Amino acid sequence: MIPSDSRIAEILRTTRVIALVGWSPNPDRPSHRVAEFLLARGYRVIPVNPGQAGRRALGETVRADLSGITEPVDMVDIFRRASEVLPVVQAALAHLPGLRTVWMQLGVENAEAAALAQAQGVAVVQNRCPAIEIPRLLD
Repeated sequence: MIPSDSRIAEILRTTRVIALVGWSPNPDRPSHRVAEFLLARGYRVIPVNPGQAGRRALGETVRADLSGITEPVDMVDIFRRASEVLPVVQAALAHLPGLRTVWMQLGVENAEAAALAQAQGVAVVQNRCPAIEIPRLLD
């Protein structure tokens, strides 16, 4: 099921904390640029990247994986290949009890992961970018 523009706008309006899986320290990478955009728009962004774990970025400590996040998270924004999404969603559902949204970036869709999240009452957005949707739907 593809969420309507009004549902996506509601998700973006009510989200406060985003775990960004696949964050890169390279400013030329989309995950870095989107994280900076979200931070500038007032979201708390928790970067997740095992190769950068322990480093400080975006005012946060980079986490190796989702199990390293102890604070409430509203959304997981996934910058991974579609074939790598299912384990990310499984970890998110196991370790982030208040999770409300799984967001898969542009070009990323995974029907099995989406169905798993939706079966647990978590909203799913696929093949979209919040840095595009926020200006389009909220500005």
